[in-house]
Amino acid sequence: MKKMLNRFNWKYWVPLVGMASLAALFFRTFVLTPVEVVGNSMEPALHDGNEVLVRKYGKVKRFEIVIFTLPNGKTCVKRVIGLPGDMIFYKDDTLYVNGKAVDESFLDDVKRQYNTYTSDFSLNELIGKKRVPENQYFVLGDNRRISKDSRTIGTIKSEWISGRVLLNYWPITSFKLFN
Repeated sequence: MKKMLNRFNWKYWVPLVGMASLAALFFRTFVLTPVEVVGNSMEPALHDGNEVLVRKYGKVKRFEIVIFTLPNGKTCVKRVIGLPGDMIFYKDDTLYVNGKAVDESFLDDVKRQYNTYTSDFSLNELIGKKRVPENQYFVLGDNRRISKDSRTIGTIKSEWISGRVLLNYWPITSFKLFN
């Protein structure tokens, strides 16, 4: 055993393992990180207990699913509906962004089950402003009937967002790549 330890090339393996550890830490901190979904507010896209990979770089786009942390420490998963400067309102179960009706095809299956899936509202009624403030986003859960989202918590600040969901990888039967 002692001969094996003497023959082990410490000068090669210790730096290699150290560099690999640093690379993994960098990757997880700045590139991709796993997150567990807690709650049902994003059904049918994501379910309680799903594991997702979150992209920690790049610009947030409309309809992307984001992970963010509220000032009280609660981590949330929601879909971005309104970008900074957008006027948002719902009328007759239709989303309007800057005065134009916008298709939410990701809700088609669920909307068929209900007469009204998303109640009417305007951004002005909710936050007292006509447009989403600069460096903030308006987010909604896909499960609109139970989600606590920008309709109740207000717009979210860009610095609260830790990343954008790239893929749902667990359980494997729920595997899905998001845009």
